[in-house]
Amino acid sequence: MTAEIINLRKARKAKERRADEARAEENRAKFGRSKAERKASEAERDLAERRLDGVRCEPDSDERGE
Repeated sequence: MTAEIINLRKARKAKERRADEARAEENRAKFGRSKAERKASEAERDLAERRLDGVRCEPDSDERGE
């Protein structure tokens, strides 16, 4: 019954690679959109904002207490 010999340098580097890959996966999920997707979502957001501004009711000066 003998223990398995482990190269600590290789084990440390393998652990760092796994951590780097996990971080890269998170970044791909967070920032990984194409330019077309970013422009499309920006256009949708602008359209929604314009629609909201179009239906917004401004209070009359009498209602504000002036």
